[in-house]
Amino acid sequence: MKSLRVMLIDDHVVVREGLKTLINAQPDMEVVGEAEDGRLGVALAEKTRPDVVIIDISMPGMGGAQATELLKKIDSSLKVLALTVHEDKGYLRLMLEAGASGYALKRAAADELIHAIRVVSSGGVYLDPILARKVVGRMVLKPSAREGFEVESLSDREGDVLLRLARGYSLKEIAAQLDIGVKTVETYKSRSFEKLGLRSRADLVRYAIQRGWLQDA
Repeated sequence: MKSLRVMLIDDHVVVREGLKTLINAQPDMEVVGEAEDGRLGVALAEKTRPDVVIIDISMPGMGGAQATELLKKIDSSLKVLALTVHEDKGYLRLMLEAGASGYALKRAAADELIHAIRVVSSGGVYLDPILARKVVGRMVLKPSAREGFEVESLSDREGDVLLRLARGYSLKEIAAQLDIGVKTVETYKSRSFEKLGLRSRADLVRYAIQRGWLQDA
């Protein structure tokens, strides 16, 4: 029985058809909708309630970043995987900040794309290997007043929250997993970010990659 519901948002028909064929061939996945731009995709997602949305970045009308922000407002547990030709780190940061849980390149092999879908659907964060090397090699954390702090400065609960955030879980999901309130999760998040000198989700993902936190995500 199909279980993972996937929606496609891409302005290229050929890309959508290829993805649909690939995904529907999996025993546990099915494409439940497709749209040619962000605005139509957001409207369709409200009706179909997919588990994962695969979205392009550059599209006519509403692009991938704005659509991702709206999709996450509709359902914070929805997982978004950016699928693009762009290898520029600026686009990567843009999509991470918008709430995407994954960033894959269109030239990736078919089995790697399926792997990416599985990673984000399970709550993990996926970055194309080429981009992951760029993140570790070039996108170092910017200096801050707390630069000297390391993971050892976090409490066990702060570490639990930070790891789950890095792996793409929402505050609500983390609260349920740890059996604590959402406001408490927000407090742990704020404390952790302050201690480690992090300012954004993109900073957190870079930090997590550098320390191997996402290898088994």
